[in-house]
Amino acid sequence: MATESRIGRRPVPLPKGVKVEIKDGRIVVEGPKGRLEKPLPPMVDVVIEGEAVRVKPQEVRKKLQRKAKAFQGLARSLINNMVLGVSQGFTRSLDIVGLGYRAELKGEAIEFHLGYSHPILFRLPEGIKAKVEKGSGDVQARVILEGIDKELLGETAARIRRLRPPEPYKGKGIRYTGEQIIRKAGKAGKAGKK
Repeated sequence: MATESRIGRRPVPLPKGVKVEIKDGRIVVEGPKGRLEKPLPPMVDVVIEGEAVRVKPQEVRKKLQRKAKAFQGLARSLINNMVLGVSQGFTRSLDIVGLGYRAELKGEAIEFHLGYSHPILFRLPEGIKAKVEKGSGDVQARVILEGIDKELLGETAARIRRLRPPEPYKGKGIRYTGEQIIRKAGKAGKAGKK
């Protein structure tokens, strides 16, 4: 018997209204907010026990036991995120910092003005919704992304951040809400050290 992963051995509780099915090596989770489908990692078996889902590592050779344990933890995390997504959903927010920087919602896209010679039109992937709120203090605007697929939401937020990563001198750019930017001293800061 393969040893079990600490995370993988915990059951995933199923809230009311969430259904889980396993078909052809894929897991399908349906809930009040939508439906998600993903391929299952190798070397694991998924068992639905009443109001919970358990992930068990398959019997493998001694050399592969460590890999089976890792895949068990991965499968459990993926299933848990899918269950949370279809029952509650996920949100991620980004702050736009910089004078004249702004964002506007245009249908299924966000138009960013980030100090370049042209605006950037960012099309939202299917399943991701966005809101743009006015910021306060040095934050010009806040973009709030919502979706049921945590992986897609995180990738979308990272792609938006890449449009204008925060620079280290004044901290201007797009950053995750609450992200700390390590500031560098500019030329004026270096002159005082002589």
